[in-house]
Amino acid sequence: MWKGSTLVSEPAAVSGLWRKAGEARAVDALLTIATDGATAVTDKAGVQLAASPFSAVTVSDRVGSVARQLTYPRSGVFETTDNDRIDALIAPHSGKRPGLIHQLERFHPRLLVFVAATVILCAALYRYAVPVLVEVAVAVTPPSVTALMSKSALASLDQAIFEPSKLSPERQKLLSDGFAGLVALTPQAKYEGPAYTLNFRAGGAIGPNAFALPDGTVVLTDELVELAGKDDEMILGVLGHEIGHVDHEHSLRQLYRAAGVTALIMLIGGDIGSGTEDLLIQGSALMSLSYSRGAEAEADRFSVELMHKAGRDPTAIARFFELLRDKYGDKDETDFLSTHPATPERIAETLRYAREVGVSK
Repeated sequence: MWKGSTLVSEPAAVSGLWRKAGEARAVDALLTIATDGATAVTDKAGVQLAASPFSAVTVSDRVGSVARQLTYPRSGVFETTDNDRIDALIAPHSGKRPGLIHQLERFHPRLLVFVAATVILCAALYRYAVPVLVEVAVAVTPPSVTALMSKSALASLDQAIFEPSKLSPERQKLLSDGFAGLVALTPQAKYEGPAYTLNFRAGGAIGPNAFALPDGTVVLTDELVELAGKDDEMILGVLGHEIGHVDHEHSLRQLYRAAGVTALIMLIGGDIGSGTEDLLIQGSALMSLSYSRGAEAEADRFSVELMHKAGRDPTAIARFFELLRDKYGDKDETDFLSTHPATPERIAETLRYAREVGVSK
């Protein structure tokens, strides 16, 4: 008895469903192909539903486990999920090789080559194209854009994390005056450059921290001031370091690089819109970015040079990193330590550079 299953004893037949042209209802059916290429579709009772030479029948390409369709002109469509049997059935008559997609599915080494080529392409884009595009973007970014980025980021952080500073007005003024003295000695002070501003905030969840936004907005948390105690030189050394990040446009580069990588990932995933926009304007994205070793070294040297020009202690930034190292070790327990790692090599290099500019510890 047939019962709708494949007739193993009849290799030139396959079971499936028949849909008559113009009708949605499907009935169980059996497709047979004779040695001369004559095809026939019959129902359970053996009543013929359609007949045609194979050359007049259109066969859909094989794609995974998707059901195959054999279309009979002006008669209807035979459909089956028995792809292996239908391939064997039509092979002697079609002379047609499986479609490209099916070949890739069956020939795994080619698929691996395709995946490897995709990975190599993405790596090449990241290694060569993204850095070039980042430099171009930095060069053509107008001040109004960096101001918008920074304003949006600070507003986001104020809403989600920060609280108003609890430092006394006198302490804020003392630090602001020291900061202004450093800013006056920056290269940009002689030309039109970032309008540096110092902002005090209670850090909340992020704790001891200081960071600079692309337009020259520098944020200092109460917790970092408390950590440094009465050593204002140490705090100013940190602020000099953050000014260095702005001077060398490190934060803007990191934002564009992260946006470029995000865009690459989203391009593969099919969405390149909202994620990149969020990365560029949300404060959480800024806070999660870590500078490269080269960028940190540049900012360290900038702090040493700026503090030296101001007649202050050039080793202050190294002393602050020593404080972080001694207090927190290598556990990255504060956001500042995680984004500005206080490695022994870094501390030693900063102290060496301070001696080079004429002052020893």
